[in-house]
Amino acid sequence: MTIEERPAPPAPPRRAPRRRPQYAPLSPAQVFVRGAAASLAVLVLAFLVNVLVVSHVVHFASQQQLRDTYRAQLAAGTAPVSEGDFDDHLLVDGAPVGLLSIPQLGIDEVIVEGTSSGELRQGPGHRRDTVLPGQAGVSVVMGRAAAFGGPFGRLQSLQPGESFTVRTGQGEQEFEVLGVRYAGDPTPPAPARGESRLILMTARGAPYLPSGVAYVDAKLVGDAQARGARQTTTMGLPPQAQAMATDMRTVWALVFALQFLVVAEFVAVWSYRKVGWQKTWIVFTPVLLLASVFVSDQLIRLLPNLL
Repeated sequence: MTIEERPAPPAPPRRAPRRRPQYAPLSPAQVFVRGAAASLAVLVLAFLVNVLVVSHVVHFASQQQLRDTYRAQLAAGTAPVSEGDFDDHLLVDGAPVGLLSIPQLGIDEVIVEGTSSGELRQGPGHRRDTVLPGQAGVSVVMGRAAAFGGPFGRLQSLQPGESFTVRTGQGEQEFEVLGVRYAGDPTPPAPARGESRLILMTARGAPYLPSGVAYVDAKLVGDAQARGARQTTTMGLPPQAQAMATDMRTVWALVFALQFLVVAEFVAVWSYRKVGWQKTWIVFTPVLLLASVFVSDQLIRLLPNLL
């Protein structure tokens, strides 16, 4: 048989076309449950990103603005030395009142007035019922240990005898560390008349998992400055200004944010049934993300102020 007479090889068998599996359409309840689960996942992610990333950016931006404001006040001689401003108006929460510098810990922070969760987002806060650092008496400054820059995260590593400075409207004050203490430890004796003491406070424990409060006691090196007038007393200090307190004043905003998230979810389910998932995805993804950011921001305010 010649080459030309050889029979052609048999053609390979043709495969039957693959059929895509047919899924039963989801019921409105199933669509809502799946959407709610997705929204919850986005909410948790937004909360973590807010705490672990965005909070540090917020702190950095706040410090830059506060530093510019306070340096201008120092240059003009209008920096506050009491609970009132230069015109004797009560200082608003978050107003800058000092510059804290602890070089060995890399701390260079503007101190703000007030110690609630909102104020400590910006930086270390001065407790309103105490004198300013360097004035005769006891001053208390609180700072976060992890979130929002975590300016006091390494505070507990300070050793007795080390020094740091605080600049206020009365000049630069130098303090010497007496020691670090925790709940149950004996407190140093009250300062003598005319002496100045400073207590730095932050959360102790693992980052973002506070287990108590740490205190750093320090005394002024040199003569104390005159006390400024104080309108807030220890009895009148609001609960949200205490150490490890949460701020419940904006719970109403959390309720509205949750309502916004739930309404957006219902509308997204209705849109899915009417126009399909593609258009719903394009329109409602940014809306649900925005609602999740609102909710997570309000949830952060409910965390301990020293976190």
